[in-house]
Amino acid sequence: MTTTTADDVDQGVDIDQVLADVADVARPCAEDGEVKAYIADLAGMEPGNFAICVTELDGETHAMGDLDIRFSIQSISKVLALVLAMRKVGEGVGVQEQLWRRVGREPSGDPFNSLVQLEREQGVPRNPLINAGALIVDDVLLDHCADPKGELLTLASELAGEELTISEEVARVEEDTSARNRAIANLMLSFDNLHHTVDEVLDVYAHQCAIEMSAAQLARAFRFLANDGVDPATDRRILHPDLARRVAAIMLTCGTYDAAGEFAYSIGLPCKSGVCGAIVALAPKQAAICVWSPPLDDKGNSLAGRVALHELSDRLDLSVFKGPESAL
Repeated sequence: MTTTTADDVDQGVDIDQVLADVADVARPCAEDGEVKAYIADLAGMEPGNFAICVTELDGETHAMGDLDIRFSIQSISKVLALVLAMRKVGEGVGVQEQLWRRVGREPSGDPFNSLVQLEREQGVPRNPLINAGALIVDDVLLDHCADPKGELLTLASELAGEELTISEEVARVEEDTSARNRAIANLMLSFDNLHHTVDEVLDVYAHQCAIEMSAAQLARAFRFLANDGVDPATDRRILHPDLARRVAAIMLTCGTYDAAGEFAYSIGLPCKSGVCGAIVALAPKQAAICVWSPPLDDKGNSLAGRVALHELSDRLDLSVFKGPESAL
């Protein structure tokens, strides 16, 4: 990781010192959170783990903490699955007919694994970043991919710039604790909004949640969404600019479950969280950020991660609502 000085960045800000100050404020907040029960027993997941990584579009990286520990990315994988599905169905009519006809784009206002809203709305999930919506996305991948799990892992590896793996242990735990997701899938099946068997869809979902990445790899992998769909490491277009912006918009409004409004208010960046304790955030045209701290709040978001992103956004003027000027 690089060390910057005031002369290295715009507006004379020492980003590394900012990260150190942010960590000092955020880390103690983890004591008030709780590590997800089934994750607490998995290797590498300790309550005291903490990492923060800011990777700019030009590759400049500012980071500190437990940067090299890989953990299962859990619900953060939903963004990558959505991106792959968009690539598979094609732009325009394909996205509309094969995705948005079957899953909405509205915040849920309910817990990420709720069935209540799904029943009321006849098996159409509110958005692709809650569990029900992610299962629809996986169903679409099964329509278009000979090997959805393998293709998703390949995409994640290409974006991270390193070969990644799926933890079969985590996937097994996901499947062993999938009773509610199975109920969600069966409910959508009863409304004819699932094309494949429940077992097939849950298998894809369990394995995408078990993709293992570090905070540094997540920040690197998500830069394309801060760069109008182009991976700045390779100049490869991953998504059409319009679709990349729409994914970012869904992250802003839906990426942190029923706390999305608070995240938009206090942080002002498109974010996606996971029960692994990681949160990925986008600073459009500037950088991708990942904060990792396993203890969660009652909404399922990293407590220290949320505080860290709030502090970082305020100190560097990163909010998308503050205009183009920032300290990066």
